[in-house]
Amino acid sequence: MLKGPLCTVRHLLGTDLNTFIALVNDLPSRGDYFSSHFKSPEAMRKEFMQTSFVTDDSELFVVEDARHHIVGVITHFKSRTPTSREIGYRLFDPELAGQGYTTAALRLLTDHLFRAHTWHRLEVLAAPANVASVRVAQKCGYRPEGTLRGAFFINGRYQDVTVLSLLRPEWERMTLP
Repeated sequence: MLKGPLCTVRHLLGTDLNTFIALVNDLPSRGDYFSSHFKSPEAMRKEFMQTSFVTDDSELFVVEDARHHIVGVITHFKSRTPTSREIGYRLFDPELAGQGYTTAALRLLTDHLFRAHTWHRLEVLAAPANVASVRVAQKCGYRPEGTLRGAFFINGRYQDVTVLSLLRPEWERMTLP
């Protein structure tokens, strides 16, 4: 469990599963930047029973507010190179946007990944028009590198993706006293 002043980032528990499935599969909350594809509740329950959404290739965490409500999700997973991890995040309720939950969760997970593992590079991929998501990454020290043209197929069309990254030496400079 990663605990910060605003939120907690933790693994999903069995008691969270029904709420989590409903939040993840709520199509209107996905907005323009997340795929409308979703897994069936049965498939998600089966995957949770087998792996708890934690494997060598990926690890899923929920973001919980101070009242112990799940407000979002943050994951890290295999990237294009063996020294990198990609991070993805989503806030479930658009009314919570701008309150700092996603930024706090990304900071907690970034610190954890660099402290607990030997990865050299963390990446966030975001639609260029998703200004809020790009800004979250930048507030956590991630720097834009470029655009992957037409890399995602979301909501019936190919979309560009901005790549942002944070290297271990950059993170170390940010965390030194």
